Amino acid sequence: MSEVLTSYRQILRSSSIIGGASVINILVGLLKFKVAAVLLGPAGVGLIGLFTNVMSTAVALAGMGFGNAGTRQIAEAAARDDAAAVAAARRALFWGALALAVIGAVLLWTLREPIARWVLDDVTHANDIGWLGIGVALSVASASQGALLNGLRRIGDLARVSVLGAVLSTALGIGALWVFGERGLLAFVIAAPLASFIVGHIFVARLPRVAAPPTPARDLANQWRTLVRLGFAFMVAGLVVTVAQLFVRALVQRELGMEALGYFQASWTISMIYIGFVLGAMSTDFYPRLTGVIHDHETANRLVNEQTEVALLLTGPLFLAMLPLAPWVIELLYSPSFAPAADVLRWQILGDVLKVTSWPLGFIILAAGDGKIFLMTETFGMCVFVAVSYATLPWLAVEATGIAFFALYLFYLPFVYWLARRRTGFAWTSAVVRQFIALLIVSTLTACLARWMPIAGLVFGAGAALAFGGFALIRLSRMTSMSAPLRRLEFVSREVMTRAGFRRV
Repeated sequence: MSEVLTSYRQILRSSSIIGGASVINILVGLLKFKVAAVLLGPAGVGLIGLFTNVMSTAVALAGMGFGNAGTRQIAEAAARDDAAAVAAARRALFWGALALAVIGAVLLWTLREPIARWVLDDVTHANDIGWLGIGVALSVASASQGALLNGLRRIGDLARVSVLGAVLSTALGIGALWVFGERGLLAFVIAAPLASFIVGHIFVARLPRVAAPPTPARDLANQWRTLVRLGFAFMVAGLVVTVAQLFVRALVQRELGMEALGYFQASWTISMIYIGFVLGAMSTDFYPRLTGVIHDHETANRLVNEQTEVALLLTGPLFLAMLPLAPWVIELLYSPSFAPAADVLRWQILGDVLKVTSWPLGFIILAAGDGKIFLMTETFGMCVFVAVSYATLPWLAVEATGIAFFALYLFYLPFVYWLARRRTGFAWTSAVVRQFIALLIVSTLTACLARWMPIAGLVFGAGAALAFGGFALIRLSRMTSMSAPLRRLEFVSREVMTRAGFRRV
């Protein structure tokens, strides 16, 4: 079996495992937010978004980037088959994350009043902000669990942790809202990190114990220095992202009110959830694989092109179907009162076309361990997001946030492409360029039709999604030599597309 064929099969295998878990997560998460929307309305969903963003910001600060840096350290040691280095990285990650989790929780409780005043302009929620420290500690700990499983490429375990954590989080969150109503909102937010930590601990405890002798203190200190050196830049980059999102949320809440914030949160949640199966696969499988070969530029560039093409083929039909269906999706997943979120969601879907294309390029920087460049790219993107939101919010209301999201990746994509080209001599293959341009043009046309002529947009979007889906199936079949049942489905897709007037692909 050729190396390229094996690589494509590995990408599809990891995407199917993580993707299957993501589908379950999506269904479970939709139930969770549907209940929250019905019980709390747009204002309550907006407050959930603010609390979650505050917690995420504190996690980005307290975690010191140990998740990304730890994954890289463990993956690099595992690629060398160096058991002692793997053991040292595991021990350093565990003790470092434990200390950071405690510090993060204490700091958030200490600063609860000024944070509540800045974010909500209201100190009555100060204690709620403080109790989010529990979620911060649990999130930092669960991130270290994920880094360990990811670095060891335990993809199946990561998928199980994701699914079981989502189910437990939903049960706990819905239960809190059902019993306590609005008073259960804080428990609803903390339920997610609590569930992730509990399930992650179970699977990490099942890993083979470290067989290497105790790691000398000097080696642990060296590991911590490396984790801090790499992690600090990743931490600042993550902090830039979450602070920028928090700033935009606070801006929407102050300028337009809590209901408008609920519209933004609804569209943002859907946008982040439905492409999670592709982005999750990149983080869990592609990142460690790329880290192991990052110094071999030819192999690294081939992996990035393969990952980009598969990502576009898997997400393209979904983007094209979601664009005309956005109003119905919003109503189904939330309620009719969230209708203004549909226009925001369409802009975010267009931004996601660019995002899916840019992410594999960003992993070149991560795999190389170049924290300063990674920080620069994230800061650049978030500055665009904040600036466009701030400038257009007074005229375009909440739709400005969707336009800002699209603008973010419109500038970010060529920037990271230029950086990747400088570092590894990267260039997209002609197949990737054709698929990306075609998807972007058709998605833009579908979005315009869906906004101004909904029925025409629905028909055009459905036809485009089916055509792109058929093409994707044919292309993936050729890439991976699919099994007989899928080959028959591929043959049917080919014949349908040929009779519809498309040339053979």
